[in-house]
Amino acid sequence: MRDILLITSTGYAGPGLSAALTSVVAESGAALLDIRQSRVQGAVTLALLIKLPEGADAAALGEALELRAAAVGARVHLAALDAEAYAAWQANELAPRHILTLMGRQLDAHQVQHVSELVESHGMTIERIERLSAPDARERAALEFTLAGEPQDLEGLKAAFFTATQNLEMDIGFQADTLFRRHRRLAVFDMDSTLIQAEVIDELAKAAGIGERVAAITERAMRGELDFRASFKERLALLNGLPETVLEDIGAGLRLTEGAERLFSELKRLGYKTAILSGGFTYFARQIQARLGIDYVYANELETVDGKVTGVAVEPIVDAQRKADLLRELAMKEGLSLEQTIAVGDGANDLPMLGLAGLGVAFRAKPLVRQSARQSITTLGLDGVLYLLGVRDRDHVL
Repeated sequence: MRDILLITSTGYAGPGLSAALTSVVAESGAALLDIRQSRVQGAVTLALLIKLPEGADAAALGEALELRAAAVGARVHLAALDAEAYAAWQANELAPRHILTLMGRQLDAHQVQHVSELVESHGMTIERIERLSAPDARERAALEFTLAGEPQDLEGLKAAFFTATQNLEMDIGFQADTLFRRHRRLAVFDMDSTLIQAEVIDELAKAAGIGERVAAITERAMRGELDFRASFKERLALLNGLPETVLEDIGAGLRLTEGAERLFSELKRLGYKTAILSGGFTYFARQIQARLGIDYVYANELETVDGKVTGVAVEPIVDAQRKADLLRELAMKEGLSLEQTIAVGDGANDLPMLGLAGLGVAFRAKPLVRQSARQSITTLGLDGVLYLLGVRDRDHVL
């Protein structure tokens, strides 16, 4: 297979390297099978895979390429591919691709080394690594790895990723590189401890003087130790008699989660529909809707009579199953497949919708939820979701 050549050129080349070398290939009559080029800090790497025509002089071609490369400040190297190497290249072109997104406040060589060793030890090949975060970003960093092949042990790889994220202060997203990954159009979010930095029912309980008692129940429910519906009714009943005036004060003090405004601004610019699917209360969800420009809100009604909270749960309660059902209904309403949807939440009651969505993200969640969800973000704010979509910092205004 001496007629198949791999041409690689490297150096601090000026403009015109690809044009210079492909002109030589064109003049030789060789067929161009593949081409890849990258530039990092002025250093250029160009690779051409070609098939020589019958009777072509490879040595003469090499000399011509060296002259053209030197003229633009680069070096060139030719290597013939044997039958095994050529077959491996063909197989690799047809292999499935996966995207690994490495995120953290800052990323270092040790983290990249660890991730690289993990994926390669599971039979995958790193094709490309691209930085998604801005060069001068101080509070967030993200790299996107394009991987060829299928992992030999998917569950084992996911377990290794989970351990690595705990030990090395980073997040790892891992997903198939499909057409849908770049064409999602509906994003739904839990509210409490996801869009806002509070569990509203706990804040109401504090105002009623039973904060610790209700917070303990909430914590167990979010960890999946208690049934959400039953625990919700139990906590709500404890608020019976709370003055309605308290709601306004609590609503005014709610703080958005880090990155929420940036995320929703970008999703809106990209044409996404957005929704709150919350086990919290509509009164507060409407306020967050107005602040972030959210399209749909589904949450629980906080019933009041004579200016006081009744503590009675109004059906239908937005529990885990209801969230999943609403996600499906909204996708149908918008004419989308579930693969085109994103769901983000932090509690065990979010897991059904996270599993149903094309991209399900456990955000700053408990370990049980993080292990169960396909993707998770712990180190960054909500706008880290953009990196999982392949959005680079330079794609939008910071």
